[in-house]
Amino acid sequence: MAKRRYFAWSPLRKLMKRSGANIVARNAVDLLIMDLEEVATKLTKKALTFAQHANRKKITKDDMTLAIKYLS
Repeated sequence: MAKRRYFAWSPLRKLMKRSGANIVARNAVDLLIMDLEEVATKLTKKALTFAQHANRKKITKDDMTLAIKYLS
């Protein structure tokens, strides 16, 4: 069974092309999708720890901002 993707292939390919990559291989887009999913998962987990520390269940923009700063 194929792994469920959370990012659409076509918009990311268009983004890569807009960034100057005129020819983009399918496996290059697939690799980008896998990496983006991994980064998004890590950021969400870190943001959740910030929300839980503030005794909240909802992740806010501030939690995500802190997670991005913390993980970069």
